[in-house]
Amino acid sequence: MRLNIVSALLISTLFFSCNKDDSGHDGNSAEIDYKQEMRKFVIGISRYAKNQNSGFIIVPQNGIELVTQNGEILGEPHHDYLNAIDGNGQEDLFYGYNNDDEATPVQQTNYLKSFLNVSKNNGNTILVTDYTGTVSKVNDSYQKNEAEGYISFAANERGLNKIPEYPNPLHHENDMAVTALSQVKNFLYLIDPSDFGEKADFINAVTATNYDLLIMDLFFTQDEMFTEDEINQLKIKANGGKRLVLCYMSIGEAEDYRYYWQQSWTNNKPVWLDTENPEWTGNFKVKYWNSDWQQIIYGNDTSYLKKILNAGFDGVYLDIIDAFEYYEQ
Repeated sequence: MRLNIVSALLISTLFFSCNKDDSGHDGNSAEIDYKQEMRKFVIGISRYAKNQNSGFIIVPQNGIELVTQNGEILGEPHHDYLNAIDGNGQEDLFYGYNNDDEATPVQQTNYLKSFLNVSKNNGNTILVTDYTGTVSKVNDSYQKNEAEGYISFAANERGLNKIPEYPNPLHHENDMAVTALSQVKNFLYLIDPSDFGEKADFINAVTATNYDLLIMDLFFTQDEMFTEDEINQLKIKANGGKRLVLCYMSIGEAEDYRYYWQQSWTNNKPVWLDTENPEWTGNFKVKYWNSDWQQIIYGNDTSYLKKILNAGFDGVYLDIIDAFEYYEQ
């Protein structure tokens, strides 16, 4: 859930520490292959999760260049990465790249599609989030994505805090029991529950819909997680069909409102914690290749991913995959 990286980079103050982290890399050293480090991170997350639940779904959002070996359109597919994931999420493909409710430039759309199709041709599902609320543009978004073989959601709020009233009925609404990502016909991206007064309000609103897939947060408030029983409630559509529920997790930035954040970091930052994202208060760039940061995310019983697995989610939706772009500058 981010503005496009070009806008963010133009107003960011880029600076890096020259101290070596415990992976042996310099913070701004040319020795780091930032794309490959992100691939390795995602692959590690996938292996850990699928070792505990073989059907657990892994979907990285944005950073689509990782699907080829060299990050170029004509590059060879990176099969280890492609085989570790089950889909790719992409924001702003047809609407929202420069401004919400505004068509994405055709050149940018074609650039992204070239990489998305590498993943699709490998058998992965493509989930597109366009940011538009005008009825004609919503219709256009769904039509264009369907023509490409992508599953899409037209979000009427960049904050992903609303269930859109349109279209009604949903695009390709159905009463199927959806048990695999490849069966999904539509999805709801709703990661900010702050507009819902109580957990029950959020659950009731979602269970009153027939979306095949829900992408949501593990937490209802800063300190209150959704329980496994509540996640199981959310897996049932209004018409009785089954839906998948994926959990949003940022791995390319640290968020100061998360359970793992320590107040001491304000004045004594760990080596992996970098500058604040000026577009999103409380979100900080991280040297994602650092093992200390990765251990917060996955690999042990106190990790973020373990909490998601314990809560009964069907998979994880990984954000800030495109953090490599920031470090490559």
